Amino acid sequence: MSRYPSSVFNVKVFTLFPELFPGILGASVTGRALEQGLWTLEVVKLRDFAHGKHAQVDDTPCGGGAGMVMRADVIHGALSHHYKKRPKNLIYLSPRGKPFTQQRAQELAQGGEVGFLCGRFEGVDQRVLDHWDFEEVSLGDFVLSGGEIACQALIDASVRLVPGVLGAAESLEEESFTSGLLEYPHYTRPREWNDCNVPPVLLSGNHREIYAWRKLQAESLTKERRPDLWECYLARETPKNIK
Repeated sequence: MSRYPSSVFNVKVFTLFPELFPGILGASVTGRALEQGLWTLEVVKLRDFAHGKHAQVDDTPCGGGAGMVMRADVIHGALSHHYKKRPKNLIYLSPRGKPFTQQRAQELAQGGEVGFLCGRFEGVDQRVLDHWDFEEVSLGDFVLSGGEIACQALIDASVRLVPGVLGAAESLEEESFTSGLLEYPHYTRPREWNDCNVPPVLLSGNHREIYAWRKLQAESLTKERRPDLWECYLARETPKNIK
């Protein structure tokens, strides 16, 4: 059973390198939110659950091949020690997983317990992933040395959506992916820099025109850089326009 309130975003990270946490999560808004108890972080050292005098956490892959594989018994021992039953959200950071999305971050930010397993070497014995019914999540189409960096990115994306972490709720609504579009360009003082001026519409004070300009910019950027998102946006918006 968790000793933390179910309404709080409670995070457990299972890793071979606990010294990497909280890392960037201890700074800025996520760090302040951690101090305020808006979310919690517990880091579990997997090597504490290894066997033998050498505390071996990995072994050679069955069937041959390069590298080493993290042992199922070690990971299962750590999970069993910390969970009486599987938490609602149990995530393994893996390049073969489903891409992490803003929508998934919003779901995690609703509160409750989330466990993150950070893999190393060639990966994790499939049996323990199946036994605990892990959700495999990817940060993108590339490979990292381990899951710790990806884990911190996922936690950061979720924590900043926890109520009370960021002050301006409207800023979240205008961010990339929230509306289905990439975010529009931003400008600030000075008005002129390096022979470039702030777009006049942003200085006009006409909020209707500013909104229209920003929407047009967001649509243009999305169409150019993320045609996949643009197609989804068009499919979602077309029924509204027909009505």
